[in-house]
Amino acid sequence: MTNTTETAILGGGCFWCLDAVYRELPGILSSECGYAAGHVDNPSYEEVCGKKTGHAEVVRLTFDPSRIAFADILRVFFTIHDPTTPNRQGADVGPQYRSIIIAADDAQAETARAVMAEVEEAKLYPAPVVTELTGLTTFWIAEPVHQNYFNHNPWAGYCQVVIAPKLAKFRKMFSGRLQEAG
Repeated sequence: MTNTTETAILGGGCFWCLDAVYRELPGILSSECGYAAGHVDNPSYEEVCGKKTGHAEVVRLTFDPSRIAFADILRVFFTIHDPTTPNRQGADVGPQYRSIIIAADDAQAETARAVMAEVEEAKLYPAPVVTELTGLTTFWIAEPVHQNYFNHNPWAGYCQVVIAPKLAKFRKMFSGRLQEAG
């Protein structure tokens, strides 16, 4: 038996939201918040929020493909954010909040196109999916304060108003697939 892992890089609004959800999904070995798909090397959070770096807030997921398929990671992705709003998720507005899949290779890109077609065909949203699909770019890890933000700051206002409801929706929809408490 070989011990292999794969990486997925996804952006769908504030990276804190995606990070909180994916930390609970079996087969996800790690989640890191960061920035990707822009043109500025080693950007800071303030620079990315300034909307001039081209970067999106993303999570880099390391996963065990024998436990969870990339397609299933994407199916979760398309239920925990609105992929039809360009450069926006709720009150978070700007290019850093765009819906984006950064494919590590041709196989991931093909899977992403297939899952996006599934979402469109199922008419899960009243508007077309505008998720950007791009090839692998440099991932810049975010500052330590952004890592595992929800678990470190569960009572912060943004966590209570935005992340907690998104996490509750995820837990309800995917209750059969969640990490066992341990």
